[in-house]
Amino acid sequence: MNRLFSIILLSLSFILSGESQKIGYINSQEILASLPEVKQANSDIEVMKTMFQKKGEDMVKELQGKYQDLQKKQQSGELAPVDIDKQSALLKLEEAKLSDFEKSSQDKIYQKSEELLQPIQDRVNKAIKDVATENGFLYIFDAGMGVILYSDPAGDATKLVKMKLGIAPQPEK
Repeated sequence: MNRLFSIILLSLSFILSGESQKIGYINSQEILASLPEVKQANSDIEVMKTMFQKKGEDMVKELQGKYQDLQKKQQSGELAPVDIDKQSALLKLEEAKLSDFEKSSQDKIYQKSEELLQPIQDRVNKAIKDVATENGFLYIFDAGMGVILYSDPAGDATKLVKMKLGIAPQPEK
């Protein structure tokens, strides 16, 4: 709602000023999807996620096996109650390690995402700024984020930004 209000105020200021202002829009999702670096980064992140997921699943299976072994020993009377309590406490520590591993994995994936995607985002932002400067746009909005209610296709600067990034134009559908 706040964005909509800002856009309306901005539009009104242009109308009331009587000056013609050049405004463009892009679709950042389309631009990012066109970049091979983004595809490679996403692939690397997926590999990392899969690796952590597999290791986590292995840890869970191992822990479940230990719980089952303890339960069998308890049922067969192999262990004294004191030993059962000790082994249960050790298994609780392993549960905590598993939880720590999951959180650490998520943190590492997030850090890797930032490390791989931030330079790409910086490059795209520079291209947008360059296109805006070179073509005299006062503002460029991002249609991919859904902040435009109406737009004239003549104001679409997506192709210009793609060209600036060296992305080949896609054939019209």
